[in-house]
Amino acid sequence: MKIAFFTETGYEGKFPRNNPNMRTDAAWICALNATHHPISVIHNIPSNSYDWGIVIIPKKKDRLVQYPLVENMKRVCSKVAVMQESTYWYWQDDKIESQVWYHSVLQSMDLIFCHNDLDVNYYSGITDVRCELLPSLMITDYIKVFDGERDGVMLGGNWASIYRGFDSYMISKILSTKVTSPTTGRMKEEERLLDINHLPWVHWKDWIYELSKHKYGIQLGTPAAGTFNLNCSYLGIPCIGYNNLNTQKILHPNLSVDDGDVSSARKLAEKLKVDPQFYLENSILTQQLYKENYSEEQFLIKIKKVLGYEEV
Repeated sequence: MKIAFFTETGYEGKFPRNNPNMRTDAAWICALNATHHPISVIHNIPSNSYDWGIVIIPKKKDRLVQYPLVENMKRVCSKVAVMQESTYWYWQDDKIESQVWYHSVLQSMDLIFCHNDLDVNYYSGITDVRCELLPSLMITDYIKVFDGERDGVMLGGNWASIYRGFDSYMISKILSTKVTSPTTGRMKEEERLLDINHLPWVHWKDWIYELSKHKYGIQLGTPAAGTFNLNCSYLGIPCIGYNNLNTQKILHPNLSVDDGDVSSARKLAEKLKVDPQFYLENSILTQQLYKENYSEEQFLIKIKKVLGYEEV
Protein backbone atom coordinates (compact mmCIF):
# COMPACT_ATOMS: atom_id res chain seq x y z
CA MET A 1 0.00 0.00 0.00
CA LYS A 2 1.33 3.42 -0.97
CA ILE A 3 0.73 6.04 1.71
CA ALA A 4 1.50 9.76 1.68
CA PHE A 5 1.61 12.18 4.59
CA PHE A 6 1.13 15.88 3.99
CA THR A 7 2.23 18.41 6.64
CA GLU A 8 3.66 21.93 6.86
CA THR A 9 7.20 20.49 7.18
CA GLY A 10 9.38 21.25 4.16
CA TYR A 11 10.93 17.78 3.98
CA GLU A 12 10.09 15.53 1.01
CA GLY A 13 10.63 11.77 0.96
CA LYS A 14 10.92 8.92 3.48
CA PHE A 15 11.88 9.26 7.15
CA PRO A 16 14.86 7.00 8.00
CA ARG A 17 14.69 5.04 11.24
CA ASN A 18 17.84 6.71 12.56
CA ASN A 19 16.35 10.21 12.30
CA PRO A 20 17.39 11.94 15.58
CA ASN A 21 14.15 13.96 15.68
CA MET A 22 11.68 11.07 15.51
CA ARG A 23 8.65 12.87 16.89
CA THR A 24 5.28 11.13 16.69
CA ASP A 25 4.37 12.43 13.23
CA ALA A 26 7.75 11.29 11.88
CA ALA A 27 7.32 7.93 13.64
CA TRP A 28 3.97 7.37 11.92
CA ILE A 29 5.51 8.11 8.53
CA CYS A 30 8.50 5.88 9.22
CA ALA A 31 6.55 2.91 10.56
CA LEU A 32 4.11 2.98 7.64
CA ASN A 33 6.93 3.40 5.10
CA ALA A 34 4.99 6.42 3.89
CA THR A 35 6.28 9.29 1.79
CA HIS A 36 6.15 12.80 3.15
CA HIS A 37 5.29 15.86 1.04
CA PRO A 38 4.82 19.47 2.12
CA ILE A 39 1.18 20.51 1.82
CA SER A 40 2.24 23.36 -0.46
CA VAL A 41 3.42 21.03 -3.25
CA ILE A 42 0.50 18.58 -3.48
CA HIS A 43 -0.59 20.18 -6.75
CA ASN A 44 2.74 19.09 -8.30
CA ILE A 45 2.30 15.40 -7.49
CA PRO A 46 1.08 13.18 -10.36
CA SER A 47 -2.49 11.91 -10.22
CA ASN A 48 -3.27 8.52 -8.66
CA SER A 49 0.12 8.28 -6.94
CA TYR A 50 -1.07 6.90 -3.59
CA ASP A 51 -3.65 4.59 -2.04
CA TRP A 52 -4.02 6.78 1.06
CA GLY A 53 -3.18 10.41 1.72
CA ILE A 54 -3.12 11.67 5.32
CA VAL A 55 -2.91 15.40 6.01
CA ILE A 56 -2.03 17.11 9.27
CA ILE A 57 -3.42 20.62 8.93
CA PRO A 58 -1.23 23.17 10.74
CA LYS A 59 -2.57 25.38 13.51
CA LYS A 60 -1.94 28.50 11.41
CA LYS A 61 -4.12 27.74 8.45
CA ASP A 62 -5.22 31.13 7.07
CA ARG A 63 -3.16 30.72 3.88
CA LEU A 64 -4.59 27.25 3.28
CA VAL A 65 -8.15 28.52 3.04
CA GLN A 66 -7.55 29.59 -0.57
CA TYR A 67 -5.60 26.46 -1.50
CA PRO A 68 -7.50 23.60 -3.24
CA LEU A 69 -6.34 21.08 -0.65
CA VAL A 70 -9.13 18.52 -0.84
CA GLU A 71 -9.30 18.59 -4.64
CA ASN A 72 -5.58 17.96 -4.97
CA MET A 73 -5.51 15.26 -2.31
CA LYS A 74 -8.34 13.37 -3.99
CA ARG A 75 -6.65 13.68 -7.36
CA VAL A 76 -3.40 12.27 -5.96
CA CYS A 77 -4.79 9.66 -3.54
CA SER A 78 -7.51 7.03 -3.83
CA LYS A 79 -8.62 7.70 -0.24
CA VAL A 80 -7.96 10.71 1.97
CA ALA A 81 -7.76 11.26 5.71
CA VAL A 82 -7.04 14.09 8.10
CA MET A 83 -5.12 13.65 11.35
CA GLN A 84 -6.24 15.69 14.33
CA GLU A 85 -3.77 18.39 15.36
CA SER A 86 -3.57 19.44 19.02
CA THR A 87 -6.73 19.44 21.17
CA TYR A 88 -10.09 18.86 19.54
CA TRP A 89 -11.19 22.45 20.19
CA TYR A 90 -8.08 24.53 19.41
CA TRP A 91 -9.30 25.56 15.94
CA GLN A 92 -12.37 27.30 17.37
CA ASP A 93 -10.14 30.27 18.23
CA ASP A 94 -9.46 30.78 14.50
CA LYS A 95 -11.21 33.29 12.29
CA ILE A 96 -14.75 32.27 11.37
CA GLU A 97 -13.70 31.75 7.75
CA SER A 98 -10.98 29.33 8.86
CA GLN A 99 -13.34 27.43 11.14
CA VAL A 100 -15.89 26.94 8.36
CA TRP A 101 -13.12 25.91 5.94
CA TYR A 102 -11.66 23.43 8.42
CA HIS A 103 -15.02 21.81 9.04
CA SER A 104 -15.63 21.51 5.29
CA VAL A 105 -12.27 19.75 4.94
CA LEU A 106 -13.22 17.32 7.69
CA GLN A 107 -16.53 16.58 5.98
CA SER A 108 -14.74 15.89 2.69
CA MET A 109 -12.48 13.18 4.11
CA ASP A 110 -12.91 9.41 3.97
CA LEU A 111 -11.49 9.12 7.47
CA ILE A 112 -10.64 11.32 10.45
CA PHE A 113 -7.80 10.12 12.67
CA CYS A 114 -7.98 11.12 16.34
CA HIS A 115 -5.72 11.03 19.38
CA ASN A 116 -8.12 9.87 22.10
CA ASP A 117 -11.48 8.22 22.69
CA LEU A 118 -12.69 11.66 23.76
CA ASP A 119 -11.71 13.07 20.37
CA VAL A 120 -13.41 10.27 18.44
CA ASN A 121 -16.65 11.12 20.22
CA TYR A 122 -16.20 14.80 19.39
CA TYR A 123 -15.42 14.49 15.69
CA SER A 124 -18.12 11.85 15.25
CA GLY A 125 -20.53 14.42 16.59
CA ILE A 126 -19.64 17.33 14.30
CA THR A 127 -19.19 15.30 11.09
CA ASP A 128 -20.64 12.29 9.29
CA VAL A 129 -17.17 10.87 8.65
CA ARG A 130 -15.71 7.65 10.00
CA CYS A 131 -13.40 8.40 12.96
CA GLU A 132 -10.60 6.15 14.18
CA LEU A 133 -7.67 6.36 16.59
CA LEU A 134 -4.14 6.90 15.32
CA PRO A 135 -2.13 6.01 18.44
CA SER A 136 0.95 8.03 19.31
CA LEU A 137 4.09 6.08 18.45
CA MET A 138 7.77 5.79 19.30
CA ILE A 139 10.51 4.40 17.05
CA THR A 140 12.89 3.09 19.68
CA ASP A 141 15.78 1.61 17.66
CA TYR A 142 18.35 4.30 18.41
CA ILE A 143 17.22 5.50 21.83
CA LYS A 144 19.85 5.84 24.55
CA VAL A 145 18.73 5.77 28.18
CA PHE A 146 20.46 7.19 31.25
CA ASP A 147 21.81 4.29 33.33
CA GLY A 148 22.37 6.15 36.62
CA GLU A 149 20.05 6.73 39.56
CA ARG A 150 16.95 8.66 38.61
CA ASP A 151 15.97 11.78 40.50
CA GLY A 152 13.52 14.66 40.33
CA VAL A 153 10.33 15.42 38.44
CA MET A 154 9.78 16.23 34.77
CA LEU A 155 6.71 18.32 34.02
CA GLY A 156 4.73 17.78 30.83
CA GLY A 157 4.73 21.44 29.80
CA ASN A 158 4.96 25.10 30.67
CA TRP A 159 2.66 27.52 32.51
CA ALA A 160 0.11 27.89 29.71
CA SER A 161 -3.52 26.79 29.59
CA ILE A 162 -2.88 23.96 27.13
CA TYR A 163 -0.24 22.42 29.42
CA ARG A 164 -1.62 23.67 32.77
CA GLY A 165 1.95 23.73 34.01
CA PHE A 166 0.99 25.55 37.21
CA ASP A 167 -1.08 22.57 38.37
CA SER A 168 1.66 20.08 37.53
CA TYR A 169 4.22 22.26 39.30
CA MET A 170 2.16 22.38 42.50
CA ILE A 171 1.99 18.58 42.61
CA SER A 172 5.66 18.20 41.69
CA LYS A 173 6.76 19.97 44.88
CA ILE A 174 5.32 17.09 46.88
CA LEU A 175 7.66 14.69 45.12
CA SER A 176 10.93 16.57 44.85
CA THR A 177 12.68 19.94 45.04
CA LYS A 178 14.28 19.12 41.69
CA VAL A 179 11.73 20.07 39.05
CA THR A 180 12.41 20.28 35.32
CA SER A 181 10.25 21.45 32.46
CA PRO A 182 10.76 21.36 28.69
CA THR A 183 10.96 24.68 26.88
CA THR A 184 8.04 25.09 24.48
CA GLY A 185 6.85 27.88 22.24
CA ARG A 186 4.21 28.79 24.82
CA MET A 187 6.67 29.33 27.65
CA LYS A 188 6.40 32.74 29.33
CA GLU A 189 9.68 34.54 30.01
CA GLU A 190 8.75 35.07 33.66
CA GLU A 191 8.76 31.31 34.14
CA ARG A 192 12.55 31.47 34.19
CA LEU A 193 12.31 33.23 37.55
CA LEU A 194 10.74 30.14 39.15
CA ASP A 195 12.62 27.32 40.87
CA ILE A 196 12.29 25.16 37.76
CA ASN A 197 15.13 23.89 35.62
CA HIS A 198 14.19 24.55 31.98
CA LEU A 199 15.47 22.03 29.50
CA PRO A 200 16.27 23.85 26.24
CA TRP A 201 14.86 22.57 22.96
CA VAL A 202 16.66 19.40 21.87
CA HIS A 203 16.13 16.74 19.24
CA TRP A 204 13.63 14.05 20.20
CA LYS A 205 16.36 11.43 20.74
CA ASP A 206 18.11 13.73 23.23
CA TRP A 207 14.78 14.58 24.88
CA ILE A 208 14.23 10.90 25.66
CA TYR A 209 17.69 10.66 27.21
CA GLU A 210 17.08 13.73 29.38
CA LEU A 211 13.66 12.47 30.43
CA SER A 212 15.17 9.13 31.42
CA LYS A 213 17.16 10.86 34.19
CA HIS A 214 13.95 11.65 36.10
CA LYS A 215 12.08 9.56 38.64
CA TYR A 216 8.58 11.01 38.20
CA GLY A 217 6.44 12.54 35.46
CA ILE A 218 3.45 14.85 35.84
CA GLN A 219 1.18 15.94 32.99
CA LEU A 220 -2.02 17.59 34.21
CA GLY A 221 -2.68 19.21 30.85
CA THR A 222 -5.34 19.20 28.15
CA PRO A 223 -5.84 16.02 26.08
CA ALA A 224 -3.90 15.90 22.81
CA ALA A 225 -1.35 13.41 21.44
CA GLY A 226 -0.14 12.34 24.89
CA THR A 227 3.48 11.80 23.82
CA PHE A 228 4.87 12.83 27.21
CA ASN A 229 2.86 10.15 29.00
CA LEU A 230 3.87 7.65 26.31
CA ASN A 231 7.57 8.50 26.64
CA CYS A 232 7.38 8.12 30.42
CA SER A 233 5.76 4.72 30.00
CA TYR A 234 8.46 3.42 27.67
CA LEU A 235 11.08 4.49 30.21
CA GLY A 236 9.21 3.05 33.20
CA ILE A 237 8.62 6.47 34.76
CA PRO A 238 5.34 6.62 36.72
CA CYS A 239 3.32 9.58 35.42
CA ILE A 240 0.37 11.29 37.09
CA GLY A 241 -2.19 12.65 34.65
CA TYR A 242 -5.81 12.95 33.55
CA ASN A 243 -7.81 9.95 32.38
CA ASN A 244 -9.27 11.69 29.31
CA LEU A 245 -5.92 11.07 27.61
CA ASN A 246 -5.51 7.58 26.14
CA THR A 247 -1.78 7.27 26.76
CA GLN A 248 -2.41 8.15 30.39
CA LYS A 249 -5.41 5.97 31.23
CA ILE A 250 -4.08 2.95 29.31
CA LEU A 251 -0.42 3.15 30.33
CA HIS A 252 -0.68 4.64 33.84
CA PRO A 253 -4.06 3.36 35.07
CA ASN A 254 -3.27 3.59 38.78
CA LEU A 255 -2.04 7.18 38.43
CA SER A 256 -4.92 8.59 36.39
CA VAL A 257 -7.52 11.00 37.78
CA ASP A 258 -10.53 12.87 36.44
CA ASP A 259 -9.85 16.12 34.60
CA GLY A 260 -9.38 18.85 37.19
CA ASP A 261 -9.19 16.50 40.16
CA VAL A 262 -5.90 17.88 41.44
CA SER A 263 -6.81 16.75 44.95
CA SER A 264 -6.63 13.09 43.91
CA ALA A 265 -3.44 13.80 41.96
CA ARG A 266 -1.95 15.20 45.16
CA LYS A 267 -2.79 12.03 47.09
CA LEU A 268 -1.20 9.87 44.39
CA ALA A 269 1.97 11.98 44.51
CA GLU A 270 2.14 11.56 48.27
CA LYS A 271 1.79 7.78 47.91
CA LEU A 272 4.47 7.58 45.20
CA LYS A 273 6.78 9.55 47.47
CA VAL A 274 6.42 7.47 50.64
CA ASP A 275 5.61 4.00 49.27
CA PRO A 276 8.55 2.45 47.35
CA GLN A 277 6.53 -0.67 46.54
CA PHE A 278 3.73 1.41 44.96
CA TYR A 279 6.32 3.26 42.90
CA LEU A 280 8.01 0.05 41.75
CA GLU A 281 4.73 -1.66 40.88
CA ASN A 282 3.67 1.24 38.67
CA SER A 283 7.09 1.51 37.06
CA ILE A 284 7.01 -2.16 36.05
CA LEU A 285 3.32 -2.06 35.07
CA THR A 286 3.63 0.90 32.71
CA GLN A 287 6.49 -0.68 30.75
CA GLN A 288 4.48 -3.88 30.43
CA LEU A 289 1.42 -1.96 29.23
CA TYR A 290 3.55 -0.07 26.72
CA LYS A 291 4.68 -3.33 25.12
CA GLU A 292 1.13 -4.68 25.06
CA ASN A 293 -0.55 -1.57 23.67
CA TYR A 294 1.85 0.94 22.14
CA SER A 295 4.80 -0.93 20.68
CA GLU A 296 5.48 -0.44 16.97
CA GLU A 297 4.27 -3.99 16.35
CA GLN A 298 0.92 -3.28 18.01
CA PHE A 299 0.63 0.02 16.16
CA LEU A 300 1.04 -1.67 12.78
CA ILE A 301 -1.50 -4.37 13.58
CA LYS A 302 -4.09 -1.74 14.50
CA ILE A 303 -3.43 0.76 11.72
CA LYS A 304 -3.22 -1.78 8.91
CA LYS A 305 -6.67 -2.99 9.90
CA VAL A 306 -8.01 0.57 9.88
CA LEU A 307 -6.51 1.34 6.48
CA GLY A 308 -7.71 -1.94 5.00
CA TYR A 309 -4.40 -3.43 3.94
CA GLU A 310 -6.11 -6.75 3.23
CA GLU A 311 -8.22 -5.01 0.57
CA VAL A 312 -5.21 -3.89 -1.51
